[in-house]
Amino acid sequence: MLNAMFLEVNPAPIIVLVVLLLIIVVYLGTRVKVVPQATEYIIERWGRYHTTWTAGLHFLLPFVDKIKRTYDARGQIKDYIILKEQVLDFQPQAVITKDNVTMQIDTVVFLQVTDAHQYTYGAENPGFLIEQLTATTLRNIIGELELDQTLTSRDLINERMRIILDEATDPWGIKINRVEVKNIIPPKEIREAMEKQMRAERERRESILIAEGKKQAAILTAQGEKEANILDAEGKKEAAIREAEGRAEAILKVQEATARGIEIVKKAGADKAVLTLEAYKAMAEVSKGQATKIIIPSEMQGVVGLASGLVESLKDTPKEEKSKK
Repeated sequence: MLNAMFLEVNPAPIIVLVVLLLIIVVYLGTRVKVVPQATEYIIERWGRYHTTWTAGLHFLLPFVDKIKRTYDARGQIKDYIILKEQVLDFQPQAVITKDNVTMQIDTVVFLQVTDAHQYTYGAENPGFLIEQLTATTLRNIIGELELDQTLTSRDLINERMRIILDEATDPWGIKINRVEVKNIIPPKEIREAMEKQMRAERERRESILIAEGKKQAAILTAQGEKEANILDAEGKKEAAIREAEGRAEAILKVQEATARGIEIVKKAGADKAVLTLEAYKAMAEVSKGQATKIIIPSEMQGVVGLASGLVESLKDTPKEEKSKK
């Protein structure tokens, strides 16, 4: 009897119920969302904006709430909005300067979403709009500048573009942090002329550097020669001074020695005979010289006359002997 009752139970409803429970669980699981850091979700309820999810765990009511999908800065459709700084690199744009020169300029824009609600509902595909706005702004700014100003005023161009773009994108919840002009490409003929000019400028600077080097070398050489001459003259001057000082000192020493000798003679009490003998010795030394005139004291004239006679006799003797021969 029990077996008959067991066979009469139909398992199909139970299977269907289990499947339905699994489907419900899976569906409810999909309604649970974990929002990562630096991202936000826009939630709509019954097709209208309801709230903004920030980082954390959230639950989406079934059949009532849904996540609003929108374009990111690069034009791709996403469920979430990135709050980190992003960069947009645009293709080169043809612009015309004030002096009618056509060139290619490409720019880079650094932006950041500050309000997810305004970003979602303020504009459709904000990245594409920023690209078009950047191209228009760039043409307007370059149209007010000549070629030379365009090549040398990147900072001015960057700042003006940043201010204009930031003001225009503020209603979209976007902050323009920086705008950079990456490349400025003039026409080929202008590039060639600029290259020639830069090459000539480099050659001119090189010539100036060489001339300055030669000038500096000549100055250093002249200064070296001048200093050498000064040192040589100073050396000769010092030598002459030392030599004169030596002679003066020698004369002084001789005078001092003579004075000391006289003083010694005076102290010794030398008589006239001794002085006469010393005079004889002095005259003997004088006779050996080549001087033709000799000034002697009157007291010595007699002695000198005798000495002169003796000298003459000695000189005449060889002559007589030669004549006799």
